[in-house]
Amino acid sequence: MILWVDFETRSACDLKTAGVYNYAQDISTEVLCMSYAFDDEPVQTWMPERPFPVQVAQFTGQIRAHNAAFERLIFWYVLQIEFKLEQFYCTATQARANCAPGSLEDVGRFFGASMRKDHRGGHLVRQCCIPPYNTALLPELYAYCEQDVRAMRAISTSLRQLTDDELLDYHVNERINDRGVRVDVALARGAVKYAAQEVKDIQQIVSEVTHGAVPTVRSPKMREWVFARLDREGQSLMLMENNKISIDKTVRANLLTTDLDSDVREVIQCADDLWASSVAKFQRMADLADVEDQRVRGAFVFAGGSATGRASSYGLQVHNFGRKCHKEPEAVRAAIVEGRSVVPEFGTRTTDVLKTMLRPAMRGPFTVADWSAIEARLTPWLSTEGDEVLDVFRAGGDIYVNEAMKLFNTREVTPEQRQIGKVAILACGFGGGHNAFASMGRAYGVKLTELEARSTVEVWRRANPWAVRYWSNLEWAYNAAMRNPGKHIKAARVTYCFNGQHLWYALPSGRILCYPFARIEDDGITYAKAAWKPAQDAKEWPRARLWKGLACENITQAVANDLLRHALRQVPNVVLHVHDEIVVEGACPELERIMCTPPAWASDLPLKAEVKTMERYGK
Repeated sequence: MILWVDFETRSACDLKTAGVYNYAQDISTEVLCMSYAFDDEPVQTWMPERPFPVQVAQFTGQIRAHNAAFERLIFWYVLQIEFKLEQFYCTATQARANCAPGSLEDVGRFFGASMRKDHRGGHLVRQCCIPPYNTALLPELYAYCEQDVRAMRAISTSLRQLTDDELLDYHVNERINDRGVRVDVALARGAVKYAAQEVKDIQQIVSEVTHGAVPTVRSPKMREWVFARLDREGQSLMLMENNKISIDKTVRANLLTTDLDSDVREVIQCADDLWASSVAKFQRMADLADVEDQRVRGAFVFAGGSATGRASSYGLQVHNFGRKCHKEPEAVRAAIVEGRSVVPEFGTRTTDVLKTMLRPAMRGPFTVADWSAIEARLTPWLSTEGDEVLDVFRAGGDIYVNEAMKLFNTREVTPEQRQIGKVAILACGFGGGHNAFASMGRAYGVKLTELEARSTVEVWRRANPWAVRYWSNLEWAYNAAMRNPGKHIKAARVTYCFNGQHLWYALPSGRILCYPFARIEDDGITYAKAAWKPAQDAKEWPRARLWKGLACENITQAVANDLLRHALRQVPNVVLHVHDEIVVEGACPELERIMCTPPAWASDLPLKAEVKTMERYGK
C-alpha cells in the first residue's frame, strides 16, 4: 500500500530564507491541513482541530510526496511522528530520474497538461501561509492541497518507477542532507559587509571583458552584446515570441548550460553575480545555518541534473562555488571578521577575494578525495576500443603528457605542451571542434590561432580514431532506434530504444535515461530539454538538438555519477559531494580504497583517487 501525502503549513519563520530544516524545527511552524490518500482511494483532508487519522499515524508502508523531505520533516518535527527515512519516496526525484522537470507545476506542463502557468496556488500560499494570514481563503487552500495529491499521484503512476537502486541512492542523499556541513557563520556574516564594493567590482569586470562596449550589467547593450556572440541555438534561447531578446534569470540559467565562449560566459555570470553574488551566497549560508550547531542541511537535490542524474545543489549552492581558494584562508578570514580591507593585501578586487573564501567557509576537519581524470578514463572505456588510452592509466602514466606527445610528435613535453594536451582531451573528447578547443583553451590559459586550433583538433582525432568511431556508432544507434520503434539498438556499452515518445538509453550500470519527446526533424533529432524553462507565453517546452558529441558527453557524465552513487553507499559521514569529489567529516582511511574499487559492471575500469586532509574545504 502507498500513502500519498501533502501538507500546507504556516510559520513566522520564512521558508525560503531559513530553509526547510530550520522551518520545520521552528516553534511557530504549524500544520494547516494534510491531504492524503491510500493507493487509488479518494483524497481526504485532515485539519488540526480533528483527531489525527490512526491509519496514517500507524502506517508502515511507502509514503510518497513531492519534494518528500518537506513532508518527512513536518512529520518528524511538527507532528512528532517518526516515520523511517526509508519509507519516503520522492515523486519529484522520480520525475527528474525520468529526465523531466522536478517541480509539480513544471512536470505537469512538461507532459502537456497545460503550457499556461497557473499562479492561483502560489497566491493561496502567500495569503494563507505567510503573515498576515487570510483565514477566509483556507477552504480554497484545502481544495488546492487535495488537487496537488491527485496531480502528484496521476503523474507518479504514469511515469517509470524508481528502481530499488535509485531509491536506495535517494535515501543515501537524504542522510547526507540530514547530517549537513558545518559552516563558519562569523566569516559569512563578515563577508556580507562588502556588498557595495563587490557590485563595483562586477561592473568593472564587465567593462573590461567587453572592452568598454558594455559599461554596466544593467545596460540594454549587455543583452545585445551577448546575443551577437551566440550561435543559432543560443540565440533561440534569448528570443521571445515577439522577437525581442531577453537575458532574464531563466534565459541566463539556460545559456549557462550550453557551450559558450569564455568571455560571453563571464558576462552572463556577472549578470547572475549581481543578483546572486558571493555576498549573496555568504548571506544565504548564514541564513541557512542551524543556530545550535552552525550546520547547513539539505544542500543536495538528488538527480537534480535531469539529463544525467547528477546531483545539483540547493540553498548552499556548493556546485556553483569557484574552484579557486585563497592560499591564506585564516589570514583572510581574520580580516573579513574584523571588517578590515582585503584589498590589496589579499587580492586586486574584493569580489575575487570573496570568491576564494566560499569553499573555506566550510569547516572540517575533512578527508577529501576526487577521481583523477575520470571523464578521460570513462570515455575510452565506454567506447570498448580505447585500450591504448586506458593502458596509460593502468601503467600510472600522465594522460595529458601522453596526448601532448602524440600532438607534437615528441618524447619531451614542456608544461605548455602538456596543458595543450589536457585541453585537447577535454575539448575534443566529446566531439568538439576548433571553436570548442579555443573556448576551453581560454579557460586554461591556452591561446592558439584558429589555424592552430583546427590543426590540433585534426591531429587529436587522427591520434584517437577510437573516439571518432565511438561518436559515429552512437549517432548511428540513436538514429536507428528512432527509425525502428521498440527495437533495442546497441552501441559499445550503451543500448538505445525509442518507445514512440521518448528515446531511452541504458547505461552499463543498468540505469536508464532518456531524451523526452524525441522526434526526427529537418536538422536532426530534437527533444524537450527539461533544464530549459519555457517563457510564460510559450506554447511548447523548449527543445534542443541531439548530436553525437552531446550523446557522448551525457553518457560519460551519467556513468561518472553512477560511480559516485556506488561510492556514496559505502562511505560513512559524507557531508559534501561536488561533481566527482567526496568530502567526509573526520578521518576516513578507507576512502581511497572505496573510490578506486570499481563496481562489478565496470570491473576493468582503471580508477585513481587523490586523497587530502584539510581543516577547511578547499582545492
